[in-house]
Formats: sequence, structure tokens, C-alpha cells
Amino acid sequence: MAFQSFYKTEVIPKLQTEFGYKNIHAVVTVKSVTLNVGLNAGIKDAKHIETVEKTLARISGQKAVTTKARKSISTFKIRQGMVVGLKVTLRGKRMWDFLEKLIKISLPRVRDFRGLSDKAFDGQGNYSIGFKEHIAFPEIRSDEIELIHGLQVTIATSAKTNQEAKALLTHLGLPLKKDA
Repeated sequence: MAFQSFYKTEVIPKLQTEFGYKNIHAVVTVKSVTLNVGLNAGIKDAKHIETVEKTLARISGQKAVTTKARKSISTFKIRQGMVVGLKVTLRGKRMWDFLEKLIKISLPRVRDFRGLSDKAFDGQGNYSIGFKEHIAFPEIRSDEIELIHGLQVTIATSAKTNQEAKALLTHLGLPLKKDA
């Protein structure tokens, strides 16, 4: 709740003056955070899927949902209906708690971290971060790791432009670097 109150007391007034919003409800906010893990090598191994599912649940505090292939692709040996990934969508209090943990704990723990690229916006105000190793999160203990996998975090905002989303995430404390 502390991070959400920080948003309401500190970030909203800054965004109102920066973009000239007259109504407090017009101010850009974070709508949801989605964590996604793609499964490539262990598609057929149920133990691998279960391990990744437990890891994702531990990181997010919420049970993961399996994503299945919509159509068969013979080149990748994928059949329609096969499990190809796991995802979790966070909203509300869990979303704010996860964002605080991501910004203050997980990103500083990433090896050789020099800031996040400001080119990872999708043109509609959403920002995506890719982790090569899931061990940056504090819930994962190094002695319990069975296999290391990557994961993607997508922050969906109510912003109409990348500029608004970038201002929101910068004010929240996301360390964005300027790419030349």
C-alpha cells in the first residue's frame, strides 16, 4: 500500500503539472503487470512445467495460468493445444506490491545492470522488461534452484503515448536510460 500511496501523493501532482491534466482521473496510471515465461525445451516434461509454475507463483504471489498453442507449427514441433508458456496478470494491491519489489529490490540485483532501455515501449504506453535469469527476485533462493529460466514483465499503463508512460514510470522510480 505504501507504493500506491506514493503514486497518489507524489507522482500524480507531478504528472498533472507536467502534462496539464485538469481532472485527477485523467492522470496516467498503471493498469496491470503481466509476467510471462515461455517454455521451449521442456514443453513435454510435466516436471519442468510444474517447477516453472511454482517459481512464477512464488515471484508473483498468484497462481500461474498456462498458455497453449493456438495452431500447430511443425518446424518447432508444436501441436495445437500444447502448453507453450505460463503467465500471471497482476492488478490492484498485488500489482503495486510487485512494482515496488521490482524497482527497489529485483532490478538492482540484476548482474551488470546499467538501467533499462527507453526504447522498450510499444507505442501505446506499455513497457516490457526481459530477465535472462529469474534469480534476481528475492523469493528465489539460490540453493533451491532446479533450473534457471528467463521471464518477461510487461507493465500496461493507461497512457496514450510513450511519452506519458515514460514520465509515469520515471516518476515511479524505474531506472530508464537514454538510448542514443
